[in-house]
Amino acid sequence: MNKFETDYKVTWCPGCGNFAIKTALHQALTELNLNNEDVLIFYGIGCSGNGANFTKTYSWHSLHGRSIPSAIGAKLANKDLTIIVMAGDGDSFGEGMGHFIHGIRGNTDITYITHDNKVYGLTTGQTAPTSEKGFKTKSTPDGVIEVMTNPISLALSANCNFVSRGFTGDVKHLKELIKKAIKHKGFSLVDVFQPCVTFNKINTSKWYLDRLYNLDNTKYNKNNIEIAFKESLKWGNKIPYGIFYEKKNKNYGDKILEVNNSTKVRNINKLLQEFK
Repeated sequence: MNKFETDYKVTWCPGCGNFAIKTALHQALTELNLNNEDVLIFYGIGCSGNGANFTKTYSWHSLHGRSIPSAIGAKLANKDLTIIVMAGDGDSFGEGMGHFIHGIRGNTDITYITHDNKVYGLTTGQTAPTSEKGFKTKSTPDGVIEVMTNPISLALSANCNFVSRGFTGDVKHLKELIKKAIKHKGFSLVDVFQPCVTFNKINTSKWYLDRLYNLDNTKYNKNNIEIAFKESLKWGNKIPYGIFYEKKNKNYGDKILEVNNSTKVRNINKLLQEFK
């Protein structure tokens, strides 16, 4: 794991779930035998974005909600890179909702890891798209009136070919999810329940531990999208995590002749002449 550590002091709040995501990510990259220079991670704005300082790979800090299009561009420019996106739930399903859906539709080979703590943590705990109805914060003092966004069912409805949910209280399982998501050829979602110990006093680690059950420990059929939808809608006393749906399909890069070696432009000067 040491080769992915940096010398920067980690600035997340003590007890933050982001520590577990960082650990799982570093373990996954190590066990996949990936080199630092072969990995490019795109970060959104928020607490998750601070991870750019704490993981030793190439990194790109995008605008708020704009990490996916940047990641897609990089993958099409260099198909040999392992491309990962790290973004918060506000970044992913608020500002970046449109990019999330269209990124899935294109099925570019990137791994999307969302830090789902149900608040805007970096800006001191305002309501996020994933906050439950009635949840009170400084931005919704009388409680949230909108319906809570469901990242899993959204991804399934857009026909995502790898849909999963992790939990920071189960680092070993999260590590395996990230490994499988990276190895999946296409857009892969790992939505991670990541308790915010400072600003979310409702959805705590204990709250999740009292409710979560692991689909990967059951006889669940992860190749049936109808069953996946039913599981994705479960919320309350019992909440599933693990791989909801997995399907092999051609990714965006495979469908474009321009990214195949046989047609890749090798003489940039000749290309530039065409634009004079």
